[in-house]
Amino acid sequence: MKSSIRTIAILTALLGFGLPTGGRAADVKDEKKPAAAKKELFKNLSVAEFDKLRANKKNVVLDVRTPKEFEAGHIPGAINIDVNAPDFQEKISKLDKNKTYLVHCAAGGRSARACDKMSHLDFPKLYNLAGGFRAWERAGNKPEK
Repeated sequence: MKSSIRTIAILTALLGFGLPTGGRAADVKDEKKPAAAKKELFKNLSVAEFDKLRANKKNVVLDVRTPKEFEAGHIPGAINIDVNAPDFQEKISKLDKNKTYLVHCAAGGRSARACDKMSHLDFPKLYNLAGGFRAWERAGNKPEK
């Protein structure tokens, strides 16, 4: 029973359910620290907030789904770097850290992981699309193919 509860707690932390908008499991351990002491690694955005930032063409839309998912349909102007690919870290390390990155996957889990990895490489401006590409499509947006 205890191991089942521990497993659920770990999975919940890894998937980011119920965590602050930064979505980092380490924040759970730091709950006793004052809010100002916590560093927000990335911010989750609604579809409307995401699209507002996407209107600025200087911002980079980063799709971290598989190439097959990307080819089936993606947000116009997005670039694709698969977060599960073995060379993900190498590819993102070559990106311009001065840019703002609007990161998404299909539902929000992989993109939160990608944002976490990118934040550890000192990318300061990271935004995760809550609900991912599916939420973006449900909002009535048309993908590019």
